[in-house]
Amino acid sequence: MLSEFPGVVMKSLDKFLTQVMNVIIVVSLVMMVFMVFSNVVLRYVFNSGITVSEELSRFCFLWLIFVGSIVAMKERGHLGVDSLIARLPRSGKVVFVLISNALMLWVCYLFFVGSWRQTVVGWGTLKPATGIPMAFHYATGLVMSVGIAVILIGNTLRVLSGKATDAELIQIVESEEVETGGEAEHELENEARANANERNKN
Repeated sequence: MLSEFPGVVMKSLDKFLTQVMNVIIVVSLVMMVFMVFSNVVLRYVFNSGITVSEELSRFCFLWLIFVGSIVAMKERGHLGVDSLIARLPRSGKVVFVLISNALMLWVCYLFFVGSWRQTVVGWGTLKPATGIPMAFHYATGLVMSVGIAVILIGNTLRVLSGKATDAELIQIVESEEVETGGEAEHELENEARANANERNKN
């Protein structure tokens, strides 16, 4: 029981953080749509507007994109080309995944360093309409780089321990269109076989 406790805690923490990120995404999207739509209506109908709506909508958009990129990384939803890796044996897939993760970790490091410098500089700079420090503007890069780096480290440890499946080694998930196309192709093959069997019987 004690040996399973760390795993249970990590799963609970992972579930909690995922829910928090999903809430941030939803709230940011709702606030952004509401403020932009309201400002457009006020501007063209009442010849007025909300002064802070532009800055706040941009602020929400940033958090929506950067937090959403963490969720997409966790769900393997980022764009990718698997034409080569899908044809490699498992050992080849492992090598390419490790190289890919190492490069992405390096990019996360660069992004973190750049975002940290901008956050420090922007702490004393306030936005003109809202008065929010620009540090919160650049802090999105810190959150994104740390979040994606943690996911990459976890994925790398799974690969090195041999627990990663072949699907995880490909690192991307097929879109619904690709899956639908594959199912349609499979159905056509079945129909062709059925027609061939009927001809042979005749």
